[in-house]
Amino acid sequence: MSQVELIRETFHYQSRFEGSTMVFKIDFPVTEDPGFPYLMKDLALLAQTGFKIVIVPGAKESIDAVLKQHEIVCAYSAAGNEREPMRITTAQALPFVEMAAFHAATRFMTFLSASRVDAVIGNFVRARGLGITDGLDMEHTGAVDKIFTDSISRVLNLGMVPILPCIGWSPAGKPYNVSSDEIALAVSAALGAIKLFIVSVQGGLRQGNFPIPENTEVRENGSVVRLTPQEADAIVAAFTARNTGVMPAALRELKLALRASRAGVDRVHIIDGREEGAVLKELFSNLGAGTMIYADAYESIRSFRNGDLPDILRLMEPLMQTGILIRRTAEQIQEKKDDYVVFEIDGSIHACAALYDWGEGQGEIAAVATDPLYTGMNLGRRIVSYLIEKARKNRMNRVFVLTTQTQDWFESLGFREAPVESLPERKRQAYDQSRKSKVYALELARS
Repeated sequence: MSQVELIRETFHYQSRFEGSTMVFKIDFPVTEDPGFPYLMKDLALLAQTGFKIVIVPGAKESIDAVLKQHEIVCAYSAAGNEREPMRITTAQALPFVEMAAFHAATRFMTFLSASRVDAVIGNFVRARGLGITDGLDMEHTGAVDKIFTDSISRVLNLGMVPILPCIGWSPAGKPYNVSSDEIALAVSAALGAIKLFIVSVQGGLRQGNFPIPENTEVRENGSVVRLTPQEADAIVAAFTARNTGVMPAALRELKLALRASRAGVDRVHIIDGREEGAVLKELFSNLGAGTMIYADAYESIRSFRNGDLPDILRLMEPLMQTGILIRRTAEQIQEKKDDYVVFEIDGSIHACAALYDWGEGQGEIAAVATDPLYTGMNLGRRIVSYLIEKARKNRMNRVFVLTTQTQDWFESLGFREAPVESLPERKRQAYDQSRKSKVYALELARS
């Protein structure tokens, strides 16, 4: 990505999400990585530039270490595909669980302080005991009963970062060990967070490790870019249908993301906290760095709007310079604006094309241009397929293209070379003999 494009994309997301609430659930192993200070600098930067940041520290490994140090053994509830084993927190273990949980939370406060960002570790979670579950007394293990959103909002409005350790209190002041996953889910829903970041050492899904649906967008390293809730649910279902026992951590994170999506969080991001700048990449670029589960319409092909003209010219200019596309002026595009469609991803335009109706049941697909940074997303193929379907709905019998350098690509879409004489009369009269473009056509079967 060029420096200019990077700046444009960053400003786009800055203006879009500034003032929004984002929840970061960060697993304890991330805090022990050498790159943790850089992650905290990035979170501090977000807080300083107008984002409302809420942190939910994971503490499982910290609690494990403290209990082992004091030779305290806790049993776990049974588990299957549907849930992770839960620690049965005894009265003997509870003080050490609290100590480990607040120790984990204090790490975040320490690094935020180093960046001159104020933070508050607070009793923002009201909890209730789980009681007897599957015949087991869960003792001091609890669940979220209520999130004190007013208190959290006051902290956020002061420009401070609330930190929610994995401890909740009953109305009578009795402490409970509460899953940080459950707290992150509850606080995201209660605050109406626009994003939940699940930051771990897993880093999202990778192709080959799980049954990833066909046509899923993946990066060169095999990591999955984004999934709809339906696609994510299909991955979980396919795995559980073939496996029993404890679910892998990456799929448990995916299930948490699904639950958050269904609870109203627009976008959930699963990222590797060890990768420097992963949060900023995921937040300020379309391609991101982890796996995103999105509940809203993330991408769409739509009709031309007046404000799209600069982006269309930006996409077409390199192709016009090399002669792949004929040169079109802003006035010419504006004149034919009803024929143009654009491919919009998250509010930014990354492809365009046009369908001209020449009569005689024939349409021309033209001005196909895509952002080279998004070649792996097959935007050109998808926008051409959209126009083919549009031509079919408009009762056209045939679509054609004129090309000098991209015939192989159109052949891969089913187009076949045709003589110039097969063009509609009006198009034959406008045909540029000096350009010597080849004609490729696709016969349309009526649905």
